Amino acid sequence: MMKQDVQTYNIMDRMRSYSSAFSRALFTDIIKYGDCSRLDAIHDRYDGKRKKEKTYFSYLKYLYRQISINYRCEYVYKNELIELLIKKYAHSNTVIFNEFRMQKSIVDLAMFNGNSRAFEIKTEYDTTRRLIGQLVDYTRVFQLCYVVIPANMLETYEKDIPPYIGIVLMRESGGVLELDEARPAVENKNIDAGMMMKCLRTKEYENMVIEEFGKLPDVPYYEMYEACEEKLYDMPPDKLHQYFLKEIEKRKNNMCLLKKAPRELRQMYLQLGLSKGQIDILQTYLNNPIKSQLKLCISHI
Repeated sequence: MMKQDVQTYNIMDRMRSYSSAFSRALFTDIIKYGDCSRLDAIHDRYDGKRKKEKTYFSYLKYLYRQISINYRCEYVYKNELIELLIKKYAHSNTVIFNEFRMQKSIVDLAMFNGNSRAFEIKTEYDTTRRLIGQLVDYTRVFQLCYVVIPANMLETYEKDIPPYIGIVLMRESGGVLELDEARPAVENKNIDAGMMMKCLRTKEYENMVIEEFGKLPDVPYYEMYEACEEKLYDMPPDKLHQYFLKEIEKRKNNMCLLKKAPRELRQMYLQLGLSKGQIDILQTYLNNPIKSQLKLCISHI
């Protein structure tokens, strides 16, 4: 029994190390510095004798395959879920943000494509503790808000989710994640200009004011934020949201890049907000041979 416990621990320890390969820090080091040493360390520790994976990219595919089977961590979970949400709710012109920041909350997934959708993702490890506050924030900016939950937790969450919030259920069937919209979201028309403004860049909210009123307020620049906020509050809610969508949708459209992204790295591309140039740099480094493999080859010469 003791031997089995040790073996289980070793497998889980290995899977946790594998999952650490899909971290922001690791990919940032690769893109900025060409530093693959963290991947080298994982390979040296666990897979130094494997010869099948020759490049960092092929090794990452192997790591992802292992954790998706043996250790469904948050990265795997979100990677599969985001792919399904994109298929269900997005189209080619959709602008998507992973972890869209608001004043006190962070939307897990935000989509803008003629309307605005916010998705709050809850796993079996989460609680409802902060949910109500998050949803209150989301409905101050987004037209359609959803909570994505495991199907077996519907009863736990349903009593806390307001009736105007959509519910999307996720369930596994034969090891494949599936989505089912149990309740549609009701369109929210009570948009809060102040909260919306906190999601915008300076140029974006200034553009909104100019488009509606023809010019910016005639005030010193240090008073411009408050003056623009007053102007936004003067706009009808439907018009305010149209301008908001127009500015957000001017931002980088990442749908084409996401569709071309390797399945294993889609969440990472979205999480880091990578440009095409950064993706090219990343792919160049990942296509390099694993250094520990090179050492192994040299040792046999």
